[in-house]
Amino acid sequence: MTEQSPAPLAALPDIPGKPASGHTEQLLRSLTFIAIWSLFTLLWACLCLILCWLPYPGRYYLISRWNIVTIWLLETVCHIRYRIKGLENIPDGRVIILAKHQSAWETIFMLAHLKRPVAFVLKKELLFIPFFGWTLGLLRMIPIDRSNKTRAFRQLVALGNRRLKQGLCIIIFPEGTRIAPGKKGTYQQGGTLLAVKTGAHIVPVAHNAGEYWPKNTFIKKPGQITLSIGTAIAPDNRTPGELIRQVENWIETEMRNISPHHYR
Repeated sequence: MTEQSPAPLAALPDIPGKPASGHTEQLLRSLTFIAIWSLFTLLWACLCLILCWLPYPGRYYLISRWNIVTIWLLETVCHIRYRIKGLENIPDGRVIILAKHQSAWETIFMLAHLKRPVAFVLKKELLFIPFFGWTLGLLRMIPIDRSNKTRAFRQLVALGNRRLKQGLCIIIFPEGTRIAPGKKGTYQQGGTLLAVKTGAHIVPVAHNAGEYWPKNTFIKKPGQITLSIGTAIAPDNRTPGELIRQVENWIETEMRNISPHHYR
């Protein structure tokens, strides 16, 4: 099954007498996006904080509309479209998604566009960001203390098991941080250790969002992001090391299919 984003709206008009180059147009679109997005984020965060008393399903739905609108703004203003491959590969039951991390795009997209509510494993410092972090704290995420690996793993197992019992799909970035297109980080075993302990299936995810919303870059580049979801992997009688190697092999192989120009 493939989900295709709608076509973007008409291009922004050029400034009379000053034809815009590709870079200038990207700059104008990026500025427009940031201006609209910042105001919308502030207003929406205030609304979500006011309605924090809602039951969790309603709270999750309300907060995730920010994600829906953000993806729509990226399509409309910056002409960043998307397609999904393999959405049917996410099974019912306990699921841990191990995904490539290149951009902010995938964190925004996956919260609202998968088949079920999700819980991200994230560093606890994100919850202290005004408005954005406070709203994030209304969701059932898995904040961990990265400064202490032993404590972080205990938090991951305890909260991860609780979130799986609550019916949430856990999302972990096994490389730990955003990695530039064409590069590869060290794949950590936290997600596969959790899978072995809980019996959850592992679903690998590859994408090329970093080509269009790069790390630490203001400019958003037009194009189509491909998000590819692999077949679920059962942890039965497997070690965490064996599982993470299988996940790494699938993701890095799929990355070469999605972005072959970065691996020549």
